Amino acid sequence: MAVSISTVEVWAGNIQDQAGSLADVLERIAGTGASVDCVIARRHPDRPGAGDVFVSGAKGKKAQDAAGSAGLRRADNIATLRIEGSDKPGLGSKITRAIADAGVNIRGVSAMTLNGKFVAYIGFDNAGDADRASKAIKAAGVNGAAKGRARAATTRRPSARRGARK
Repeated sequence: MAVSISTVEVWAGNIQDQAGSLADVLERIAGTGASVDCVIARRHPDRPGAGDVFVSGAKGKKAQDAAGSAGLRRADNIATLRIEGSDKPGLGSKITRAIADAGVNIRGVSAMTLNGKFVAYIGFDNAGDADRASKAIKAAGVNGAAKGRARAATTRRPSARRGARK
């Protein structure tokens, strides 16, 4: 599976740091029949009782209206890339090194793996930085490396079996 890179719209807002605040936001969006791709919520360390929530993937007018009625707003000051594909050791360092070598500063990252696949959301200060980062990732051969993963995995398996026989 090749690595795919796309831009995503992020909705953000403040929530109370109390039980049910995040559930209230998500219930409003779910009430429209929409789902979201990624949710990040955290306490605000310098404001006791307050928190932040970031949601991506609220698509369609109903979902976006619900996000707005839940106190979220389109985060026009956060340009975000969604990068996904097959996981490989060192892929995160290759992606972040490509971005750094392009002179682009990362605002925030959320990434995870599951069942041999990964997804990362990388935020930037503006769309120009996100575009430069996307080009840098592609130029670094991350897409090409993704195509070569099956060969690398096949090569590793026999050596892993040999190691198990010892």
